[in-house]
Amino acid sequence: MAKSLRSKWKRKMRAEKRKKNAPKELARLKSALGLGGKGEISMKDVQEIATVVPAEKLKEKAADVDMDGEDDTGNMDLDSKRNKRTQLNEHGQYPVWMSQRQAKKLKGKRTAKKGNAKKPKGVAW
Repeated sequence: MAKSLRSKWKRKMRAEKRKKNAPKELARLKSALGLGGKGEISMKDVQEIATVVPAEKLKEKAADVDMDGEDDTGNMDLDSKRNKRTQLNEHGQYPVWMSQRQAKKLKGKRTAKKGNAKKPKGVAW
């Protein structure tokens, strides 16, 4: 459900809003952490409370992440016993995220290849 066009647009716009509001948030954080409301604070104090990351590092990290959401360090090999083509596991079960309609569609494709497909009903002209 999180891949619809509407949710992609919402995520994009939230990211734009975060970029736009980041300087204001940092200024507000600095003023809140300032001693006696003077606003005198160093970045060292801010780094102890909030993680300050330069934009270059974020861009490098985004470039390292694959399209599947897997980065080079972590390996998401949790479902290794699942058939890639049929999406069935060793017990013949579909994944929990798959809807019944998708499962039925895949099952139809699988049985059609075996030759078990029934003839369509109706009059043959």
